[in-house]
Amino acid sequence: MRMYDIIEKKRDGHALTKDEIKFFIDGYTKNEIPDYQVSALLMAIYFQDMNHEERAQLTQAMVESGDQIDLSKINGIKVDKHSTGGVGDTTTLILAPLVASVGVPVAKMSGRGLGHTGGTIDKLESVPGFHVEISNDEFIDLVNKNKVAVVGQSGNLTPADKKIYGLRDVTATVNSIPLIASSIMSKKIASGADAIVLDVKTGAGAFMKKLDEAKELATAMVAIGNKVGRNTMAVISDMSQPLGNAIGNALEVSEAIETLRGSGPKDLTELCLTLGSQMVVLAKQAESIDEARAKLEANLHNGKALQQFKVFLESQGGDASVVDNPEKLPQASYQIELPAKSSGTIAEIVADDIGTAAMMLGAGRATKDAEIDLAVGMVLHKKIGDKVNEGESLLTIYANSENLDEVKEKLYNSISISRDDVTAPTLIHDIITTA
Repeated sequence: MRMYDIIEKKRDGHALTKDEIKFFIDGYTKNEIPDYQVSALLMAIYFQDMNHEERAQLTQAMVESGDQIDLSKINGIKVDKHSTGGVGDTTTLILAPLVASVGVPVAKMSGRGLGHTGGTIDKLESVPGFHVEISNDEFIDLVNKNKVAVVGQSGNLTPADKKIYGLRDVTATVNSIPLIASSIMSKKIASGADAIVLDVKTGAGAFMKKLDEAKELATAMVAIGNKVGRNTMAVISDMSQPLGNAIGNALEVSEAIETLRGSGPKDLTELCLTLGSQMVVLAKQAESIDEARAKLEANLHNGKALQQFKVFLESQGGDASVVDNPEKLPQASYQIELPAKSSGTIAEIVADDIGTAAMMLGAGRATKDAEIDLAVGMVLHKKIGDKVNEGESLLTIYANSENLDEVKEKLYNSISISRDDVTAPTLIHDIITTA
């Protein structure tokens, strides 16, 4: 078998076989195939696409290129959730204890963030003492005991994906549905989940800006998951503005606590209930979405979800008293209001730019090795469709510096106020269960 023939075949629009895909993935992982040939194949895939079978085989080959996590010792159906990312996306902090509170095992592997704010682990490490450096055996024991645990990504998961992504990044082949879908799904499958719920974002603050592109990606990932034996479904949700109100690590933990009390922002609560209901059904802890949602709503209001969060934090060394005393979370030195310059209705909040402003405060990493300030960020007081009066606060900036002119300018440029009425964006655009 020759790489030349594989490139030529895909260039001419033909489907690759399982053996051809495995040959290219194995050879590239072992440095037996040069970058220039893989670059040529990636460009051929970019222009000629792949069918559902090819995508599944590409994903499986990347899974098999490295370690695979064995979660078979965890009792029950393990359901994982993956979000394609956004600004103020606090869902994992809420979903993990909420879904666990109704008996679904949540064995979550998460990473640190690069960009607007920290990743799930950074956010959780806002809680004094909390750590994710636990052995695989301890991780499994905690999930069996408490139904929930979070561990940092470790081991040699999907090395082929890491190499291919690095090449895509410099060959203008990032925006390819089969390559995006297989990249995301290979990591989820290698992480050992039995079933997967995908939260695919669309809008200005999302990777997929247009709804039809988000649907195409969601459909591709659902097809891959189901073809390789993982029960998979996707929710397409809005990221044209930040989710919830808090942006920043400790601020998002505080918002997660309020949501688990049953008094969080409406959009964040609704998305968590939507995603959580799907997770509960896939885990066979409810026979219908309505039954699952009723269970989750009950535990948001009877204290069980909040208690589950306390147990989760404490079991991984965290100070669970932050749940009742959020002031124990890292606190910023300054709280500064951003007043509206005119009256009207909030017409636009550019999520990406709001996220960039949070990163300028220190809430996120511009580079992989940068330090995060866990205390800083912002809390929105107005969302799209809300009325505002001149001088009224649009948001509160939490900062450890008073020199905020550049941040304020960025924020003002990110928020548009209209004299006309504006309708709030739809939160849940679609739910995809089959390809």
